Amino acid sequence: MPTHPASLFSIATGSPEPIYRQLVEQVRRLSASGQLRPGDEMPSVREIAQALTLNPMTVSKAYGLLEMEGVLARRRGLGMVVAESAAPAAKADIVGLLRPTLERAATEARQLELDSDTVLSLFATILKETK
Repeated sequence: MPTHPASLFSIATGSPEPIYRQLVEQVRRLSASGQLRPGDEMPSVREIAQALTLNPMTVSKAYGLLEMEGVLARRRGLGMVVAESAAPAAKADIVGLLRPTLERAATEARQLELDSDTVLSLFATILKETK
């Protein structure tokens, strides 16, 4: 797990998706892919809020939802950790986590009247750039 909260999360402030939901989805993805493993300690609410200049209540809300879902667990005196039940997901489940993002991108591409070849080429370029 990256040690600095800013390297763990990427927040899109202009996104219509609330910041707490962005945090929840990112933790789900990191856990599903195995980048966060059961027992991994999560950065504190204060650390994330300071690193990303967020309201601590926003981070706390995300952590609370993840705890209710069983993705994170609270350890007395130690903070939040990835829950033991949060094992890496199957490939189909991981693809399912990506689908809504790609559907939004496809909608935007159609609105911009971009052809499929242009969009796929751009996506391939972005994938190579982010390795």
